[in-house]
Amino acid sequence: MQFDIITIFPDIFDSYINESILKRALQKKLIKITSHDLRKFSTAKGIHKSVDDKPYGGGPGMILMVEPIDKALRALKLKTKSKKSKTRVIMLTPAGQRFTQREAERLAKYDRLVLLCGRYEGFDARVDELVDEKISIGDYVLAGGELPALVVAEAVARNIPGVVGHEHALDDETFSHDLEYIEYPQYSRPENFKGMTVPEVLLSGDHKKISEWRKTQSKRIK
Repeated sequence: MQFDIITIFPDIFDSYINESILKRALQKKLIKITSHDLRKFSTAKGIHKSVDDKPYGGGPGMILMVEPIDKALRALKLKTKSKKSKTRVIMLTPAGQRFTQREAERLAKYDRLVLLCGRYEGFDARVDELVDEKISIGDYVLAGGELPALVVAEAVARNIPGVVGHEHALDDETFSHDLEYIEYPQYSRPENFKGMTVPEVLLSGDHKKISEWRKTQSKRIK
């Protein structure tokens, strides 16, 4: 899968990508991540390459202009001759649809995701006409869409075959069954830590009993 991230901070992603599961996925050539500097598509003159301006009608702050975003999207040549290619252009904004595990699974079926990162006071409303959908990672406000872009990219990438090592690694993860499923508790060494011990059933070697215990320990969000 191809991830294209449009941002005014194209270098902000490198440290995380190079220290995470995304790095392994890139090395296996299961995904490709490219960040695109929105300022390169600025229509402003001068060295600052401005991509934001004051809103008509007044108000605090600045908003991202529609023209540089339109130019950036057109430069990506999103229209492909292949009928099999599937691309989704996504605006990352607090006003978007809530991002969930089900949404990550849905987006993993596409060939290419274009993630548009906001900044300042948001986007010119006409940008809505240039995207396929809007996504929010939660009911709060961040300084920009770069962290949400990483969240979406990693959550989606984990659902691409081969990204997570074991073929059944995702079977019993939290939210793997439905959005109320919480995975059973897990333990590792030491067996006894300051009086806190591992449940005996996990030490029994009886896989049937362990499976039954895990089912009873799985929780539901209330």
